[in-house]
Order: sequence, then structure tokens, then C-alpha cells
Amino acid sequence: MLLKAFKFSSNLKIVIYFIESNMKTEFPLLPKIVNGGIAGVIGVTCVFPIDLVKTRLQNQQMGPNGQLMYRSMFDCFGKTFRKDGFFGMYRGSAVNILLITPEKAIKLAANDFFRYKLTDEYGKLSIPREMISGGAAGFCQIIVTTPMELLKIQLQDAGRVSAKGVIEGGEAIVATSATAIALKLLKTRGILGLYRGTAATMLRDVSFSMIYFPLFANLNKLGPKRKDGSGESVFWATFLAGCCAGSVAAVSVNPFDVVKTRLQVLNKAKGEVSYSGILDAFVKISQREGYQAFLKGAVCRVMVIAPLFGIAQTVYYMGVGEFLLGIKHTN
Repeated sequence: MLLKAFKFSSNLKIVIYFIESNMKTEFPLLPKIVNGGIAGVIGVTCVFPIDLVKTRLQNQQMGPNGQLMYRSMFDCFGKTFRKDGFFGMYRGSAVNILLITPEKAIKLAANDFFRYKLTDEYGKLSIPREMISGGAAGFCQIIVTTPMELLKIQLQDAGRVSAKGVIEGGEAIVATSATAIALKLLKTRGILGLYRGTAATMLRDVSFSMIYFPLFANLNKLGPKRKDGSGESVFWATFLAGCCAGSVAAVSVNPFDVVKTRLQVLNKAKGEVSYSGILDAFVKISQREGYQAFLKGAVCRVMVIAPLFGIAQTVYYMGVGEFLLGIKHTN
């Protein structure tokens, strides 16, 4: 008993020392988290309809005679808008906007935190260390990203599955909500039910962050600086750097995004293939639909990611968190 108490006391001292040592650092973690959350909400609200179209394009599979419900991005957008109206284009946005706050807060703040910790005594950060920082940030975010993506995809894809069922002589799927889906998963599969597709999400997000953050940081450095002495690039340079880096990273990891999206769909239309894992999905998709299937939704994904990260990075560096918390904004 005394030995356990001693071990507990020792562990507690270690935890307290770690917290105190991090509090003494100059890294402003709290305002970074606030900035990331605000950036995520604004960015997602702007680009969500395109993300919905992307999800439906990635999930559609060829029918028995090779027919497709959507011929293109614009065809999908038009059919969805005519059937569901303006608010239908934001189906699943509530859960995304709710969870994007911690997701973007974790992603952007964690990247800055790891960059801060990995910078050498001369203030230099090598490309490999930039990639490690980005990959670590991508890994940290999956605790929020996985259930957020799972719930969002069910709501975004419900209209496609329902419409396909009606066309093929079945019944329309009754509309549901993120809360209902989450409660059903918790009841039938436990907390792990909300983490279906975690490995695929990690594969996509870690890879994306390893490409995006180093590329963004180096592009952002090239922009003209503000005249306030902060050393930060002007807002339009940051926006363009976010757009460019987001586009490159989005196309690079699109095959992983297709696989992740297919694995996370719970309700499939009649005749659509199911997958047992990442490798099985890669094999079946390539055999049945060809390698070009891994680029499905790539244009939409670029149209989502580019402005999303352009807006998010611009808002992130505006220093809203510092302003709200009364902290001096520093680079």
C-alpha cells in the first residue's frame, strides 16, 4: 500500500513538473487554440456545399449497366440543389461545424506547438522536422476528425443512397440526424462504433499534414510582410499560400480520402460493394472501377481544401484569440 502511494506521489510530481515546465515556455497555446477554432468554423461554413458534392461523387458506384447517378461535379450540385434546396446543401453541416472547432484548433495549434518544440537553438527548422511537426498535428486531430467525418458522411450521402434506391424500385431512406446516428452506434457498437475508419482517417490526415504544413510555411515566407513589425506576411499572401499548399496536399492524398469515405459509409445502396479494410478497399476499387476511381472528387476536394485552408490560415494569423484574451499578438 505504501509502495503504491509512493508511486502515485512520484507520478503526480512528474505530471506537475511537466505542466509547470510547459507553462513557463513562451508558446501561447490558449490563443492558438481559440484562433484555430474560429478559423475552422468560418472556413467550413464557406465551403461545406462543395464538400457535400465531393462526398457523393466519391461514394457513387457504377450500376449493373455501367450507369452513374451523377455525371460530373456540376451535375451532382444541380441535382442535389433541385431536390433538397439551399439548406439541403448544408446537410450534415451542424455536426461538422460543431466538431470542426476542436478539430481545427488541435490541428493548427498542435502544428505550431511541435514546430516550436523542434526548432533548434538558432531558430532553424529543417524540412524533415517540419514534416514531423505536421504529421504529429495530423495524428493528434484524428480523435475528433474520425467521428466527425463518420457522422458527416452519413448525412451527406443519405440523399444519394435514397435517390438510387427509389430509381431501382426500392424505398426512400427516412431522413435522420447526427444525434440519432451517434446514439444508434453507441448502443449497438459502443464508443468504437464512432471510430469506424480510424486507420484510413489517420492515413489521410497524417499524410496530408506532412505535405501541407511544410509547404504552407515555406510559401508563406515568400510573401511581403506586414508593416506592424510582427514579421508575418500580409493577409492575401497567407491566403494564397494556404490555397496553394492545400491544393497540392489535397490531390496527393485523394486516393486515401476515397478509401476512407467508402469505409465510413454505413448505409449503402442495393448492389454496392462493402469493404473489410484499407487494403481490401484499394484492391476492390482498382479491380472494379479502375485506378482513375481514386481521383473521384479530386476537383471538388481541391475546391474545398484550397479555400478552407486559405481562409483558416488567414483567420488563424489575424490574432483574434489574442485580442479576445487580452494577450499581445506575436508571431
